[in-house]
Amino acid sequence: MDFVSANAGPEKAALESQHGSVRPLAAGDLEHVAALFLTKFRHGRRRRDRAIAQTANYMRELYLDGGESEALVQINPQGGLGGFMGVLKARYELNGRTLNAAIIGPFMTDSSTDHGWAGPQLLRALHQGEFDLYLTDSANRTSLAFARPMKYQLLPVHCLEWTCIFRPAGMAAAVLRRKWPGLPRLALDPCARAFDALAGKRFEPSAQPSSSRRVHHEPIDAAQFAERLPILMSDYSLRPSWKDGELPRLLVLAAEKRADGPLHFGGTYDEAGKMLGCHAFYGQAGGIANLLQIQASGSHWAATLDGLIAAARDMGCVGIIGQTQSRFLPQLFGYSGLFFRYAGGTMVRSLVAEVTEAVRSGDIFVGGLMGDRWTRLSSDDFGRA
Repeated sequence: MDFVSANAGPEKAALESQHGSVRPLAAGDLEHVAALFLTKFRHGRRRRDRAIAQTANYMRELYLDGGESEALVQINPQGGLGGFMGVLKARYELNGRTLNAAIIGPFMTDSSTDHGWAGPQLLRALHQGEFDLYLTDSANRTSLAFARPMKYQLLPVHCLEWTCIFRPAGMAAAVLRRKWPGLPRLALDPCARAFDALAGKRFEPSAQPSSSRRVHHEPIDAAQFAERLPILMSDYSLRPSWKDGELPRLLVLAAEKRADGPLHFGGTYDEAGKMLGCHAFYGQAGGIANLLQIQASGSHWAATLDGLIAAARDMGCVGIIGQTQSRFLPQLFGYSGLFFRYAGGTMVRSLVAEVTEAVRSGDIFVGGLMGDRWTRLSSDDFGRA
C-alpha cells in the first residue's frame, strides 16, 4: 500500500510510487528490521544471529503485541526493506479534549539501497495517520534535518542531558565498561575506589537548601508511582491521558530495560505524609544511574530532586544522568558540579493551534514515559549472554 499525500498531483504520486511504498510493520519484516537496527545503532555486535533474534522478539512485543501496528516500513522498488520508523500510540488531553499521539522511536533507512526517498516517505505516511500530535525525545541530527522542515517544534531544554557525578574515578570506570563490556572489573575498580577515597568529599554534589518545610524521602513501588504520577502532572495543560491499567503496564515494559540496572521508585513527602513529588530511575551499585521520570507539584521540584540524587548516591551509584525539563532546570543549576550536553532532539508537531501554543509555552508533559528512551532499543546490548 502506497501512502502518497492526498494533495499530491498525479505526476508526484507516480514519481513516489517509482521509489517504493510505505505500509505498517508486519511480523515478516521483523528480522530485516532488527538487522538494519543493529547495523545502524549497535556497531560491531558479536553473536549477530542471536542479537537479531532477540531484537526481533523485542520489537514484536513493543510494536505488534498490542494489536494493529503503528510502526511503518518503507519497501523499495526491488521489494526489500528501505527504511523503518518505530511508532508507539499514546493519548494526551488538553482542556478536556482527548488527542491521539504518535511517539516516534527508531527512524532509519538502508543507505545501501535508499537514495533519499525512504525517510521523507515514512514521515509523510505517518502524518497521514489519525494522530493529532507527533513527538519524539530521541531524534539525532539526521532526523532533525528531516523533521524541522515539516514544522516540528523543537524543545531546546528537553534536548539536554544533565550529569551529576558522585565519584569521578568510578564514573570514568563505568563509562569505559559501558563502551568496552569485556574490560575486567579487577583492572579498573580498585584503582577507581582508591582515587575516589583520596578525593574524599571534594567531588560530592552540593545544593542550596531545597525547602524550609520538613520533608522526607522513601522508596515506593511501581503501583504507588503509577497512582501518584497523574496527580502530580495535573498542572500541565497538555498531559498524558492514561486509562485504567495503561500506566502500570507501561512501567512493566520499562522495567525490562537492562543496561543501567533495575528500575527503582521513590517519593518525597511532607511532614503530614502528603506526596510532594516522585521519581523513577535505573541504577545499581558501581553503575551510572539513569533517570526515567521525575515529577513534582508546585514549588517542590528542589526537594524531589534532592531525594532522587540521595537515593542514587546511597545505592552506591557513581553518578546519575537524566533528561532536562524546563520546570526543574533552576533546581539543577543549584547543584555544583553538574554537566549538560546535547543527548537527543525533543520535538512536537501538531496542526491543532491549542497544542502548538501549549508546546510553545512549555506547558506540555513530554519525555520519560512519554518518549521512547524507556525502551530497550534506546540502550540495551542485544545478543549478549
